[in-house]
Amino acid sequence: MGPKPVDNTEYGRWSEKLQVWRRSVGKKEQRSLNQLLHFVHRNQENQSAEVTFILLGFSEYPKLQIPLVLLFLTIYSVTVLGNLGMILIIKINPKLHIPMYYFLRHLSFVDLCSSTVVTPKLLENLIVEDRTISLTGCLTQFFFACTFVVTETFLLAAMAYDRFVAVCNPLLYTAVMSQKLCSLLVGASYSWGTVCSLTLTYFLSKLSFRGNNIINNFVCEHGAIVAVSCSDPYINQEIILASATFNEVSSLVIILTSYVCIFITVLKMPSTGGRHRAFSTCASHLTAITIFHGGILFLYCVPNSRSSWLMVKVASVFYTVIIPMLNPLIYSLRNKDVKETARKLVNTKLLCQQT
Repeated sequence: MGPKPVDNTEYGRWSEKLQVWRRSVGKKEQRSLNQLLHFVHRNQENQSAEVTFILLGFSEYPKLQIPLVLLFLTIYSVTVLGNLGMILIIKINPKLHIPMYYFLRHLSFVDLCSSTVVTPKLLENLIVEDRTISLTGCLTQFFFACTFVVTETFLLAAMAYDRFVAVCNPLLYTAVMSQKLCSLLVGASYSWGTVCSLTLTYFLSKLSFRGNNIINNFVCEHGAIVAVSCSDPYINQEIILASATFNEVSSLVIILTSYVCIFITVLKMPSTGGRHRAFSTCASHLTAITIFHGGILFLYCVPNSRSSWLMVKVASVFYTVIIPMLNPLIYSLRNKDVKETARKLVNTKLLCQQT
């Protein structure tokens, strides 16, 4: 057992006490207290400067490093091209300038950013032997990853509401889903994602760490950061539990309520063709919701034990790397307008190259 690490807040308290004592003593004593203050500040700086995290990732499988690099590089390339392509297609096709595609454009942007926060570092750790990341780097990665995951959670809920209005109140769709409301829903999703992430990151920054800390994952995940700290984890654990529960339950309530109403409305439709069209407009969104929330719920349902670390890594890969790649594929493969615009873009590019 080594010496118990000193919390940085303890250094802060001693520093404040020494500052008070210095004002009430003579010059000789002040000189000694100044030296002691310098020592305390230097130790406080060293305590923070020496903190690093080692992301183990998939290092326990050395023979799979090259195949994993090729796999994740391919996935990331498809993710970037797919999401950038979706954003471009929606922008240039006037037919797609409707609320559903407005939300989808932002979903593609969030997926692109989410994958970019995680995948490059994952690839770096598979290629180089030095898998360290600084405390600032780790908290920064967590902040952005958390922001985009929470934002996507509520974007999917907003898209469910959009489908509800389109199917249940088609005559009022244009009036209800105005540009103002769409902007408000998207802005609220980004804002709430940022607030949640800032809160969690703030409380993580108050934890004390010492030396090298091993994280048995490829990403700076909240539970892994808390697990290696020297501080009492109770507040952080309660905050993440409350935040995750609220975000998941509230978004699922919106989604389930919307789709229950959609299902009831569709069953009342007299024609089979009308029912088929209504279900087909919701199929892509339902698929995306099932994959996204299924991955998150699975991750939080995995028991916290050493034998489950591989399952946690696989689930983390799924919702941080795989899902951002799947979303543009899900929405493009079932959509004639998107496929037609993509085909025109490819043909135009080929014609330009030939001339």
